[in-house]
Amino acid sequence: MPAESSAAKLTLGLLERLGTPGVSHLEVVALRWLVELLELPTGSRAAFVPGAAAATFTALAAARNAVLTRAGWDIEANGLAGAPPVTVITGQEAHESLMTSLSMLGLGSSRIVRVPSDDQGRMRPSAIPPISGPTILCVQAGNVNSGSFDDFGAIIPRTRALGAWVHVDGTFGLWAKASPLLSPLARGLEQADSWATDAYEWLNVPYDSGLVCVRDPNTLQAASAIAEQNIPDLSRRARGVEVWAALRSLGRAGLAELFERNCRQARRFARDLRSAGQEILNEVVLNRVVVPFGDAFRARRVVAALQKEGIDWCAMTEWHGHIAVRISVPSWAMTDEDVERSVGSMVRIAAAAT
Repeated sequence: MPAESSAAKLTLGLLERLGTPGVSHLEVVALRWLVELLELPTGSRAAFVPGAAAATFTALAAARNAVLTRAGWDIEANGLAGAPPVTVITGQEAHESLMTSLSMLGLGSSRIVRVPSDDQGRMRPSAIPPISGPTILCVQAGNVNSGSFDDFGAIIPRTRALGAWVHVDGTFGLWAKASPLLSPLARGLEQADSWATDAYEWLNVPYDSGLVCVRDPNTLQAASAIAEQNIPDLSRRARGVEVWAALRSLGRAGLAELFERNCRQARRFARDLRSAGQEILNEVVLNRVVVPFGDAFRARRVVAALQKEGIDWCAMTEWHGHIAVRISVPSWAMTDEDVERSVGSMVRIAAAAT
């Protein structure tokens, strides 16, 4: 890259910071707090992006470039044509946004290896194939349905030792690291190379508030191909301000209380619905509960009626061949009385749907 181009882009980054110094400072502070709160490695580089899908895309761009660089391929100079093939290993129940990101990055489906999962959606460590050549391994902190976590301690150290880049999809599960009670679920994920999450899921800030973090700062900046930038977009709103405000107002103790309260409420949903004769399909380890409410027809009628009554944290899902209802509890405003009323509505509506 010509020296003038690099200098021009560096100047652009400086002008942006000078134009909005207050906002820039709040974002820097918020990002530092988040890295500390989530117990990610000191020196990691984090950035705000337009949601968890964008965070995943950005992290995997860094991963793709890094593993190809290790293989001796200069992707910035040569592109992907003729590059060594990159193998991507994921769990059987990886979120579809991961597949979309891989496709956009030119990592074709024939190079994706899906590892079998257990009955809670956790990747089976013993089923991970031998690692050879440029490899990206994607693990989950919080299965979208069950809320389960992959066994990071059994997976990450040995795969990284073999040269794989390990990425953690932690859209909502990464926040478990902020709670002493919940953090054992996420033990070992800090050993990965990159992480993606979404602040809106549990901090209740605006939707486009994703967070990407990469252990090696150079790989994140190189993937954006823009000096002084860590993400592809240049024009964006000040996403970090609301996140800073949430962190500042709640503090570490307040965040832990929020996450733990919502998880306790999810367990109450499961307990009370089970007591009312409903089947619970997952082990409730975080803030997700999966309930079939009978067959697919009844499940759809239940969700439609619940949403009509204003109970909108329920959604249709498919879980191991079952069409079911997924209950998510990620709100600071949820009270135990809300749970009690919601369970009553669910039981009444399910009975009427027979």
